Amino acid sequence: MKEQLVLIGNGMAGMRTVDELLKLAPEKYDITVFGAEPHGNYNRIMLSPVLAGDKTIGEIVIHDFQWYQDHNITLHTGTTVTAIDKGNQSVITAGGTQIYYDRLILATGSNPVILPIDGKELEGVISFRDINDVNIMIETAKTHKKAIVIGGGLLGLEAANGLMIQGMDVSVVHRSNTLMNQQLDQAASDLMLAELQVKGMHFLMNHDTAELVGNERVEKIRFKDGSELDADLVVMAVGVRPNIKLAQDSGIACERGVLVDDTLKTYSDNIYAVGECVQYRNETFGLVAPLYEQAKVCAKQLAHVGGSKYLSSVTATKLKVTGINLFSAGDFIGDNESEVLIYQDTSRHIYKKIVLKENKIIGTVLYGDTTDGNWYFSLLSDEKDISGIREDILFGQHQVDEDLC
Repeated sequence: MKEQLVLIGNGMAGMRTVDELLKLAPEKYDITVFGAEPHGNYNRIMLSPVLAGDKTIGEIVIHDFQWYQDHNITLHTGTTVTAIDKGNQSVITAGGTQIYYDRLILATGSNPVILPIDGKELEGVISFRDINDVNIMIETAKTHKKAIVIGGGLLGLEAANGLMIQGMDVSVVHRSNTLMNQQLDQAASDLMLAELQVKGMHFLMNHDTAELVGNERVEKIRFKDGSELDADLVVMAVGVRPNIKLAQDSGIACERGVLVDDTLKTYSDNIYAVGECVQYRNETFGLVAPLYEQAKVCAKQLAHVGGSKYLSSVTATKLKVTGINLFSAGDFIGDNESEVLIYQDTSRHIYKKIVLKENKIIGTVLYGDTTDGNWYFSLLSDEKDISGIREDILFGQHQVDEDLC
């Protein structure tokens, strides 16, 4: 008789775990999946191209409904699990359905941060997290003109770019003076700011939002300095937090995320966790690469093939934001003990920065030209001494190889 596996969360990390498990032990479990959204699993990263009109919803679906049927997986869409009964090894939905499990995977993802300000509940105030948010933005753009995006990070800029393409007049409000400060230093941020302004995007840097004003629908955004800006749509893109409420309420150990060990097992019997809801060695995760690595490890544990442990490592970020190529990895700011190598060609919108410590790369930022990103990251990961190629390293691997010939 097959064991019962229940997955809470029909997103990329959880379903990647199912994919990996089916490769290893396709007949081991009867699998039941609960998803809060009324869709199959889709690529959340590709919501930006959908908003920009480059892709359709259908084109970003990873697992359509037929896939679940073909693999004999029971899928409950639009269903929220409200409780986990660890003693009876069962989950209970908002509708009262109770499903028993032998193994349980938590893949509840993360929730968008909503600023705790007056007016946040007004119509026209949304996040940028799912298909519903994208549909609201596209529909709003047909009848309204002024959009405000709060947050100058990756999601905020992609939302702003998509809304501009949809025909809206867009202003980005950011509380610091550095755009995408998780991926860029100040110099790269300044280049991006200038390029986006030329494209027609407006910016209010170093602005703190005090409240949103309106009757039923948002009409204005008011800042802490007393200034105001008209708004028909406000998109909050100020970050995410691991969605741990269900785990906490069920007595599963959590701090900022659901605590897991090297095998992605929680500190409750027969319960695993993967993805953005996880906290591993004081670290939480948002990039796809570590989530998919977690999925592989968790699947091996569930398949009882053993021997696999998750080891968090330095990750690189390679992005194309509003048509601009970006790459960053490691400590790209540095400190008093580090050295910085910089190449900048303003006319071609190219900026390269390498941070060194004891002749080893500890961080890099590339803007405009990311051709050598993977090479720099390999040198960083392998802790290579670059003394012999220091003079040419900013000109890339091709130049270094030529000089060595």
